[in-house]
Amino acid sequence: MARINLLPWREERREERRKRFLLVLIGVLAGSIGAVLIAEQIISAAIERQMARNDYIGKQIAVVDERIRQISELKARRQQLVERMRIIQDLQGNRQISGRIFDQLARTLPDGVYFTDVKMAGKTLSITGAAESNNRVSELMRNLDASDWFDAPSLNEVKATSADQVEQANVFQLTVRQTQPKVTEDEQ
Repeated sequence: MARINLLPWREERREERRKRFLLVLIGVLAGSIGAVLIAEQIISAAIERQMARNDYIGKQIAVVDERIRQISELKARRQQLVERMRIIQDLQGNRQISGRIFDQLARTLPDGVYFTDVKMAGKTLSITGAAESNNRVSELMRNLDASDWFDAPSLNEVKATSADQVEQANVFQLTVRQTQPKVTEDEQ
């Protein structure tokens, strides 16, 4: 049998495998480092893009907040104007009522009665005056009750006073509510 020495061939093969392994290892290592660097650049670019988007959104939010503040100010100003218009409309609508009230007070005033003080708080009139007799005060209250512009007259006080012995007067205080007369179909 012939003797064949396989050891050098095996060693050459082993050396070749080791070189191939080292080359593959270096290739994988270089590829990994390259992949990591590329991934890092991609991620950095994505972060920068997102930061730019966030800055843009922040600026737009500031613009929208300013517009919202302006809208709120405009709404408040509009509300003030609407309230002013309503007050003016109420004043224009009630303008003739005070004249009508004074006219009705004059119409309901019987002879021998005069007013010394008339005050209006809300819809309630407080009337102070003097009359020749209690009958005149009663007649005044009936006239006020019969008027379309007044409702629920209430006598608070009647005092008999004598300034002179010849002239005697009754001082009275009464309250009456002011109402709107009912509109009939003929007036519409």
